[in-house]
Amino acid sequence: MNRLVQIGSITTMVAMLATGCSASANGKAATNDSSSKGDKELVFYSAEAFDKDIAQAFEKKTGIKVKLVDDSTGPLLARMQAEKSNPQWDVAWFDGPSSMQGLDNQNMLYKDYIPSNSSNYSELGKKMMPKDHAYFPASVTAAGAIAYNTKFVKDSEAPKDWSDLLKPEYKGSFAMNNPSISGPTYTTVLGLMELQGGIPQGQDFFTKLKANGLRVYDSNGPTLTNLIKGNVKFAIAQDSAIIDKIKKNAPVKIIYPKSGVTTLSSNIAIDAKAPHLEAAKKFVDFALSAEGQKVASSIDDGDANFESIIQGAPGKQGIRPDGIKWNTEDPVFGAQHENEIKQWFTQNIVQK
Repeated sequence: MNRLVQIGSITTMVAMLATGCSASANGKAATNDSSSKGDKELVFYSAEAFDKDIAQAFEKKTGIKVKLVDDSTGPLLARMQAEKSNPQWDVAWFDGPSSMQGLDNQNMLYKDYIPSNSSNYSELGKKMMPKDHAYFPASVTAAGAIAYNTKFVKDSEAPKDWSDLLKPEYKGSFAMNNPSISGPTYTTVLGLMELQGGIPQGQDFFTKLKANGLRVYDSNGPTLTNLIKGNVKFAIAQDSAIIDKIKKNAPVKIIYPKSGVTTLSSNIAIDAKAPHLEAAKKFVDFALSAEGQKVASSIDDGDANFESIIQGAPGKQGIRPDGIKWNTEDPVFGAQHENEIKQWFTQNIVQK
């Protein structure tokens, strides 16, 4: 069910006020439209736990009222597709570059806008920016790592790599999220398939995991809850969510497999037909500022446990060990195969 949070009063505006300026073929609008610059509201679709705090801080700074729609990535993407011909959102923020690239491929994202605060990017941030500037990386985490319950597992019994989960001693003791619902998990699945050598080899790997008792829950929340309750001993989940449980004294430890974890960026985008375009641009600039990053990293939730890619931003220090092997995904390849991989996973892993 969609959760709708309305921050402040919303004044209904005619969408043409935000898009009344002429637009070029590549989606870039003229900059001399005073009505767009006077936007007083913003519709914000998000799957990030810090979204309410970011929205409130942006409102306080700009006076622009924010209507926040908060949900998991999968339902948000479905909603955005349903609204494709008549979009109701201005800005979207969720994890996973492939999903953003998929929207870009459909010309659903506003391109070629360069936020003034994009100069704040670290070298990693610059490398993750798409060439057409259709979306903007805001932070990074590990899409998936392995957590284990220390009440039931000794450190010496923990797996060292992904392939260890295929061993008989781990049968029926591990779980992960559903990539059709959990945005980070699609990146995890894609990364593991690429690590195996390609999609066919990756499908074989997950089929073997399923045969060894893999369980699938919707998202990080239920997966890690079942880990803490002891219903499973091991869980594959986004590392920021695992770190959050550790910080809250859950009986959990984390493993970064020796063959590597997939780097996951959270990304912000503006709708190509954004009803409130100038407000959306201001929001992106705020999100990429040290001030906006401080708001996002200060909340008491796993989504705040990110690695900053913004220079001068207050990232959380010492929450990850040194020596992690970070693997990167190709978002263009990921977008091309997203529906195929998700459908295969649903039919062969979730439903069997």
